[in-house]
Amino acid sequence: MIKKEDLKKIDELIWEIPRSFREDMKVAARFFASEKILPEIFKDKSLWQLINLTTLPGIYKYALAMPDIHEGYGSPIGGVACFDLKEGIISPGICGYDINCGVRLLLSPFSYDEIKNKIQKITEQIYKEVPSGVGQGGWWNLNENEMENILYWGAQYLLKIGYALEDDIENTESKGCLEGANPDKVSDHAKKRGKDQIGTIGAGNHFVEIQKVQEIYSHEEAKVLGLEKDRITIMIHCGSRGLGHQVATDYIRKAIKYLKENKINLVDIELAYFPFESKEGNDYLEAMKASANFAWANREFIAYEIRKAFNKVFGTKPEEIKQVYDVAHNIVKIEEYDGKKLVIHRKGATRAFWKGYDELPEKYKNIGQPTLIPGSMGTASYVLIGQIKAKEISFGTAPHGAGRVMSRNEARRKIEGRELKKRLEEKGIAVAEGSLSGLAEEAPEAYKDVNEVVEIVHQIGIAKKVAKLVPLGVIKG
Repeated sequence: MIKKEDLKKIDELIWEIPRSFREDMKVAARFFASEKILPEIFKDKSLWQLINLTTLPGIYKYALAMPDIHEGYGSPIGGVACFDLKEGIISPGICGYDINCGVRLLLSPFSYDEIKNKIQKITEQIYKEVPSGVGQGGWWNLNENEMENILYWGAQYLLKIGYALEDDIENTESKGCLEGANPDKVSDHAKKRGKDQIGTIGAGNHFVEIQKVQEIYSHEEAKVLGLEKDRITIMIHCGSRGLGHQVATDYIRKAIKYLKENKINLVDIELAYFPFESKEGNDYLEAMKASANFAWANREFIAYEIRKAFNKVFGTKPEEIKQVYDVAHNIVKIEEYDGKKLVIHRKGATRAFWKGYDELPEKYKNIGQPTLIPGSMGTASYVLIGQIKAKEISFGTAPHGAGRVMSRNEARRKIEGRELKKRLEEKGIAVAEGSLSGLAEEAPEAYKDVNEVVEIVHQIGIAKKVAKLVPLGVIKG
């Protein structure tokens, strides 16, 4: 059991488990937390999982976790693991099952007062347009050619066939497409699972949420993003659905087989890996990229469906619903830190790049990258901007959410879905859900305090608070 006494306090909000804690550690394990949320982090195995990351070949500097850290498959969710290009590894388990689960923020032309009497109506209309639920398929059943194009080109293919706007692509991480994706490295079973899932949100913590801007913290950046007090926004949180899950499953099995064949013993088999510079490692990287492209196409088509819903209720044109940004988590990328190219695994963590970074859209280069942190259902979400300190201490990374403190099974046992829905509606939040038990899994009390998580990264200086968004309508599977 890890105790507070085992930790080294780097400063008020940065903690380290030193390399001396366990003899198999190659580097230290570091995480961000306040005194307030520290006891919650000790409740599960996430710190042990963070330590386990430090034992892997080629790991660089330290294994790192955001304040939303919680237990995951092998690696903690909220974790960042960086590996040397030559000596390091690539791990499907560290990347995660829902490849490129991510968040997209859309900006409507309306203020709250203009549409407050139609929140219920637009919530219900979005629920009709965006299929949701476990295994739920959508309106678009991909043929073989469409699947290949989506896996190869991601959201850019949707632009080509008229389901996206130019600005959407410009304001998406990696412009909605990772180069080097190879559809041939994605199994037929994975493709079959994803065939009818473009434009769907699934279940779990995925959602579409109608929000309003409640507070602006930094007017300069907010103006560039188009955010102003009481403006209506729409947030999308979902990923690569069954296709990405199957790709992860396929390659985790292959990685475990690789370890057994090469007589490599790990402290946790869930961290199974391939050497980065191996055929198997390259195969996974190409399949992971294809899955990430599928996820960007999925969020892009959901944005198209949301625009349809707004058109039906308010008569808006597609270009009136603008995209602020789209960020990924659960992804592997090659990035440079300390003058060194590294294999960056972000699992339940999102990039937070600083102003001047080459990959940013022109309009954001003078402020930095928008970083989106969704709250748990019924609580606030935040828009932040990446800061130069992220380059120095967090490998350009910020949190992706609040972080669970209660498992889904525990939440279902302790929280009654019907009562939760009533509670949300009493707060003025319209709810459209496919399952009351699924609703209970995502109750606010199942998560850490998102306000505290955001305040930690703001105070550390890796991402700056710009705006607070509060929910008005929630669409869940």
